[in-house]
Amino acid sequence: MTTADAHDRRPILVVQHVPWEGPHLILDSFPDAVVEVRHTLDQHRGTPLPDPTTVRGAIFMGGPMSANDTDTLPPIADEIAWLRSAITLEVPVLGVCLGAQLLAKAAGAAIAPAAQPEVGVSEVTITDPLDPLIGHLAPITYAMHWHGEQFTLPAGAVAVAHSAQTDVQMFRLGSSAWGMLFHLEVDSDLLEVWLAEPSMTAEARRVLGDDYGENLRGGLAALRPQRSRTVFDQFARQCDQRHTAPVTVTGGLI
Repeated sequence: MTTADAHDRRPILVVQHVPWEGPHLILDSFPDAVVEVRHTLDQHRGTPLPDPTTVRGAIFMGGPMSANDTDTLPPIADEIAWLRSAITLEVPVLGVCLGAQLLAKAAGAAIAPAAQPEVGVSEVTITDPLDPLIGHLAPITYAMHWHGEQFTLPAGAVAVAHSAQTDVQMFRLGSSAWGMLFHLEVDSDLLEVWLAEPSMTAEARRVLGDDYGENLRGGLAALRPQRSRTVFDQFARQCDQRHTAPVTVTGGLI
């Protein structure tokens, strides 16, 4: 347990949009933390997000919906408003795939369909070797991609990584928030969960063809889960460094 853990028992918030896209390897970096998972789109388990000042950090995961679905999925609008407040309050945030798109939209970026979906393992070029989370993986790492939308760089953000197909694969807002379009939390176990989900296999077949399973499983050999783990370890340290007492905010944040 870190020094911060010993004194700060505020939870790490995990926002999960679909059952098959959980944090997986990310939580290995928070072995002693209280983790509070919110399933915002689940009509049975969905509950409002907590006040941002009551959490030590937040992880927003992926899902097949769009950050633009605010009219048809009101909880998406609530998440964007929550993230906007978290940015202002400098609450540590890590957004993954859809989570990155929500964070980007909260910061004013435009979200739009990509020319074609990016699915499978491929190179990611790290453009900021001094970035606290992913800089140590520079100049190039490999990651699993699985997204059909992309975003512009939010105003004031720093571009951290790109791929051959996507200009903004990862960005940093200030010193507390990161949006990561690719999936470093993937290993063989999580990939099999994804391949057991009909909606994901249908998308993979459309993009990669009938040999999608062989393609995706074969790509795992290029991944280095232990190196990826250090990215999440660094985010955990960011959450520890924001060791401040919860404050009372009037007027509402969400």
